[in-house]
Amino acid sequence: MCVRRLEDMSDSKSGPQNRLLLALPSRDLKQLLPQLTHIPCRREQVLTDADSSLDHVYFPDSGVVSVVAVYSDGSIIEMATIGREGCTGVQAVFGAKTSSARFLIQIPGSAAQMSREAFARAMRSIPSFRRLAFAYVQAFQEQVMVSAACNGAHGLKERLARWLLMMHDRSDDDILPIGQDLLADMLGVQRPSITNTAAELERAGLIRRGREQVMIVNRQGLMAASCECYQLVRSRIAHHLPKTYPEA
Repeated sequence: MCVRRLEDMSDSKSGPQNRLLLALPSRDLKQLLPQLTHIPCRREQVLTDADSSLDHVYFPDSGVVSVVAVYSDGSIIEMATIGREGCTGVQAVFGAKTSSARFLIQIPGSAAQMSREAFARAMRSIPSFRRLAFAYVQAFQEQVMVSAACNGAHGLKERLARWLLMMHDRSDDDILPIGQDLLADMLGVQRPSITNTAAELERAGLIRRGREQVMIVNRQGLMAASCECYQLVRSRIAHHLPKTYPEA
């Protein structure tokens, strides 16, 4: 695996692209750079597993991370998604040393990796970083709460449309490299249910399915098919973290 210290990258395009980090004052970001290592993130890679040591916090520059609950039978269900607007390991904000969730790469990309110890030092010594971290915790918690309510209140078609929009927000492409087995896992349903619901969205001209991928064809139509939870999450993130989430 190729890793590079971000402080050694003179090209601005090679520096951090994570919007949470870029929201810091430039002087404070410069102070953090020696603590950040740029790493590639592979599809279905587990960054941190449930009930394992929380050794690092990851700030995605590209790609999407799913935060999933893991059950005793090995099944999983998604609780939240993280793109370049956020970071993994929010429990580290409160000094936790163990992760209660699995952080799984959904869409490949790259991230800036920071050790838990460096994260804790930054929380103590950089006020702007501490304020931003607490604001992100609020936004993240609200995303999890809305997701839990959505799973109980809305049908699969609405939930699938919302989920695809959230992936699209955090992706750099209209083509999402996601298979239907993984979709079923993330939404906590059986594969045939996902197949039928995705086919319905495809017949409506909103998406196009391929082998292990979904193309977003009509974003506005997908927004109309989604439940209100999609816009609710967007507005809450924008409230807590201005300028860290893409415009609709």
